[in-house]
Amino acid sequence: MAQLFRRYALPMAGLRRLPVVGPFLHWASGKLVPRDSLTWVQVQRGPARGLWLQLNPRTRHSYFEGSGEQTVVQQYLRPGMIFYDIGANIGFFSLLAGRIVGKDGRVIAFEPDPELGARLRVNVRRNDLQVISVEEKAVWFESGTVSFERADPATSPDRGLGHIVARGGDDTIQINTASLDDFVLAAPAPDFLKCDVEGAEVEVFRGAGRLLTEKRPIILCEMHSDENRRTLLEEFARLGYTSKLVDENHVLALPR
Repeated sequence: MAQLFRRYALPMAGLRRLPVVGPFLHWASGKLVPRDSLTWVQVQRGPARGLWLQLNPRTRHSYFEGSGEQTVVQQYLRPGMIFYDIGANIGFFSLLAGRIVGKDGRVIAFEPDPELGARLRVNVRRNDLQVISVEEKAVWFESGTVSFERADPATSPDRGLGHIVARGGDDTIQINTASLDDFVLAAPAPDFLKCDVEGAEVEVFRGAGRLLTEKRPIILCEMHSDENRRTLLEEFARLGYTSKLVDENHVLALPR
């Protein structure tokens, strides 16, 4: 049923806007395919073609279409490199990177949501990518603990919009954090890092000054506000990086 939902949800999307039919379809889909349903999907196109993912059937199709982010990873990541996936969610980019870096490379996936961390590990096993390890923590400007608000699956099927908050609420948990400068004291430093942390990108790089100065990894970062973009572009330039827009929300920073 979940596979059928994925196949026909997009063609029927227009019907959901009709006054009577729309509410009925919304009700029926919730009954037939509960919002916590999961199904296995194989990526059919783009750089990640052939990889398997355990997904909520409501996850948008564009996730697999070969986005600009995927093209950047394919272009700049090489066999044997170390890749950090900061804000890994269910591991799409971790899996893509694991395939590229091969047996001589390594992928470290940071995901603070315990449910998503468990699913990430399932996806890693299904694709037999043993070079991927999962760190169930958030990257932050310092090591410690913070409050993390899990995303509502009604608006984010695979809970991809979870974020750090100042105060706890009904769906808030306490999570461990690590700064990148602290983390690399006991782990191999990245050659390439991808960052998607729902607005906390400035805090991530506040804790990575030494790493960016000494190791100088390639950076692919999603920017969640104009202010964050301005702040980080200035910081990357100060540290000797050349930045360019991949698309409206993503910046690629290359060491000069």
